[in-house]
Amino acid sequence: MTAASVRPAVTVRTPKSGLLRHILVRLATAVGVLLAAATLAFLLVRLSGDPVKQLLPPDATAAQEATLRAQLGLDQPLIAQYGDFLWGLLRLDLGDSLVYNEPVSQVIADRIPATLELAAGALVLSLVIAIPAGIYAATRRGRAGDTGVMTAVLLGQSTPPFWVGILLVLLFSVRLKVLPASGYGTFAHLVLPAVTLSVYSIAVIARLLRSSLIDVLGSDHIRTARAKGLGPAKVVLAHGLRNASLPTVTVIGLEFGGLLGGAILTEQVFSWPGIGRLTVEAISRRDFPLVQAAVLFFAAAFVIVNLLVDLSYSLLDPRVRTQS
Repeated sequence: MTAASVRPAVTVRTPKSGLLRHILVRLATAVGVLLAAATLAFLLVRLSGDPVKQLLPPDATAAQEATLRAQLGLDQPLIAQYGDFLWGLLRLDLGDSLVYNEPVSQVIADRIPATLELAAGALVLSLVIAIPAGIYAATRRGRAGDTGVMTAVLLGQSTPPFWVGILLVLLFSVRLKVLPASGYGTFAHLVLPAVTLSVYSIAVIARLLRSSLIDVLGSDHIRTARAKGLGPAKVVLAHGLRNASLPTVTVIGLEFGGLLGGAILTEQVFSWPGIGRLTVEAISRRDFPLVQAAVLFFAAAFVIVNLLVDLSYSLLDPRVRTQS
């Protein structure tokens, strides 16, 4: 028997198997986050009060209240209600809305297009403005252009979105009368809400891109590219921007999730018929199943966006693909 015949087998881990394991771990983490969010929503909505008082007229008798409470399953112990909630969640059955008297999945589905339209419009506007602004500020570091961009960024991060929305309504709807103050259905209705929602995201993305690009433009490979005679535009766009994209992609993904959540206030200001406004109405009416479904929607949106951002790293940076 030779030494080679007793040599232990070596398991070769391929990049694909490492990436697959990474995806499975991320999916398991996502399920855990969603379960935690669902549990938190279940507990918090039950601390807000008894919905029976909201559903019945003020002159309802104690017997009527007891009957409705039994019909809704609110007379059971909290642990039993939680068990029923989890069982319904496993079956993708989130129950019926106490106010709309229809499945909450249908109520949420009817409002999803409006919220996605608003968030997507705000994100596109943010990217169209923030990326050129960040590049402009980074390539003019310390100059008047950089100072102007960073001043605007500071104002954008410091201004409450609902206040921006009110000012836009006063200017473009009340005084100039060129855009509608509320409503849904046309591009004109989308302009003011999208601008309001994008102000903070523009500031965050532009500031991070400027910082990342400044770091990259001072690296050795950028100096080598310039020494080869490449033009400034090609150096910045082809070599600098790609290497500065990882942190920017991360914040863009987080901002899209933030836009979905931040749409709550914006939808209230502009009477936009999305999930954010629906959530506020459900909370005020103590519609337990609808509030739980809305929280799960926002949590799922954050988790899915973060997962997609994480997986996109391997496409943007070969080093990440190698580590996986």
